[in-house]
Amino acid sequence: MQKLFDEVASLDKRCYEEFFLSEDILMEHAASGMARYIRNKFRKNSKIVVVCGSGNNGADGVALARLLHKTYDISIFWAKKPVSKMALLQQSRALSVGVKEIAKLESCDILVDAIVGTGFSGSLSSELHTLIDEMNLQEAFKIACDIPSAFSFRADITLTMGALKKSMFLDEVKDSMGEIEVLELGVSREVYEKESNWRVLDLEDLKLPNRAKKDSHKGSYGHLAIASGEKSGASIMSALSALRFGSGLVTLVGFEEIEIPHTLMYSHEVPKNTTALALGMGLGVEFSEQELTKFLDNSLPLIADADVFYMPVVLEILKRDGVVITPHPKEFVSLLKITKVVDISVDELQKERFKYAEMFCQKFPNIVLLLKGANVIIGKNDNFFINPHGSSVLAKGGSGDVLSGLVGSLLAQGFTPLESAINGSLAHVKLALNYDGADFSLTPDDLIDEISKL
Repeated sequence: MQKLFDEVASLDKRCYEEFFLSEDILMEHAASGMARYIRNKFRKNSKIVVVCGSGNNGADGVALARLLHKTYDISIFWAKKPVSKMALLQQSRALSVGVKEIAKLESCDILVDAIVGTGFSGSLSSELHTLIDEMNLQEAFKIACDIPSAFSFRADITLTMGALKKSMFLDEVKDSMGEIEVLELGVSREVYEKESNWRVLDLEDLKLPNRAKKDSHKGSYGHLAIASGEKSGASIMSALSALRFGSGLVTLVGFEEIEIPHTLMYSHEVPKNTTALALGMGLGVEFSEQELTKFLDNSLPLIADADVFYMPVVLEILKRDGVVITPHPKEFVSLLKITKVVDISVDELQKERFKYAEMFCQKFPNIVLLLKGANVIIGKNDNFFINPHGSSVLAKGGSGDVLSGLVGSLLAQGFTPLESAINGSLAHVKLALNYDGADFSLTPDDLIDEISKL
């Protein structure tokens, strides 16, 4: 689990004022970190082009060129002439040892984007957009220095300075980031970073259900009751997922005659020994208000998903304790409107996902929010987590129903709502990562099959 920040300028300032580390020292460490990555990954004499901007991001790139000069065939291409004090200083240092400057972009083995970093707040000129388009067409291995410039450059890896930044985890920039590695700046991250209520989850944070107790029976591992409505396939997928993930018992609760797998149970009411509920997956209109009230007439922990975010009953659900909600962006926009938090479009939400997640969790501090997307946001009260490990492999109908089953299974087994959301989400992405079929071919059944291999 790693800390996440809105900005790092204040962290840099702390280095200057408290640790007596100058801007120059931090920059040399940043360049050394990039150089170390390249030395460890690429053979000597590989051709490298560093595309530099006029400010300190460009200065980082020039310092990198100086450090790798002679070991690699390295050149600097100025996207904009150096202007900042550090860019001019680093240019003088690089030229003094013989680093080449080239007049036009050349093909290469490794292409480094050092045009603008996290401090950039304007918009790129049309000329720079054209240049970045040209850079993206290169077949070179692409490295972003701190961040991909204006999130238009498409990096294979982003070597970011000091700490992780929130802007790197917006859904719309995921295709630009590539892998992400944090470089230390003269002190360890434990010293550089201050407290933050935002975290990035690592796959190693996953905690799976545990059956260490030998004196146990099916009732020892919880009983999940899932509302089964109009599209019963969705609730069946959730139920199979929950059963495979460790729930001792799983019952579908509904009012229609449907065919179900022999491993599941079916009832017209919530069983007495139920330990958690799941509601919303394929619910449709078959549950009347009276039936929903009956299903919810208890104080059991609950996961709510899908159709429920368009229904007035969601307001009653949000009054409960022990609730996890798992909306996708369109459903979350509906929920924000119903709860009178804010009335926005999906596009507005996606541009400021962090802001609206915080607004919702501030109004409903007892609810655990799991906002689906390319980078999943999980929040409760003022603590937030990002799961960035998902991929387009999961972009298939039914994937969310499997996730609901995973989260519901953990709730039924006694995990807290926040633990259930975090570990259910991490398990979900790990199932996709472990799948060895074509990326377009994964089905919910494949996800469920993969659970046994976790």
